[in-house]
Amino acid sequence: MSSSKVISSKNAPQAIGPYSQAIEVNGMLFISGQIPIHPATGKIEGRNIAEQTEQVLQNIGAILSAAGYSFADVVKSTCLLADMKDFREMNAVYARYYPANAPARAAFAVKELPMNALVEIETIAVK
Repeated sequence: MSSSKVISSKNAPQAIGPYSQAIEVNGMLFISGQIPIHPATGKIEGRNIAEQTEQVLQNIGAILSAAGYSFADVVKSTCLLADMKDFREMNAVYARYYPANAPARAAFAVKELPMNALVEIETIAVK
């Protein structure tokens, strides 16, 4: 039987609900959707989609690192956008984190995100 391990990083925002930042099981890391909360302030500081996407990916990077993973281990991402018009700018920032062998991905526009964020990204990594 497999056992799971809760992963938490102080360098990423703490969960704002009944969920974990990430769960690791059988060499797979499942990172909950991250919104652009700055971990030091607990607030969304980015004013545009590029700044918010950057913060989301920094948060994901902190959680990956806490679990001993890296962006190279990411196999799947799901990107949620408050407005599809922001797709191109979000994608430009996202591409810097995955310069080669980008993971599988889906991107959706949603009606609204927590704390009125412009973007949320969930991630799966495998060792």
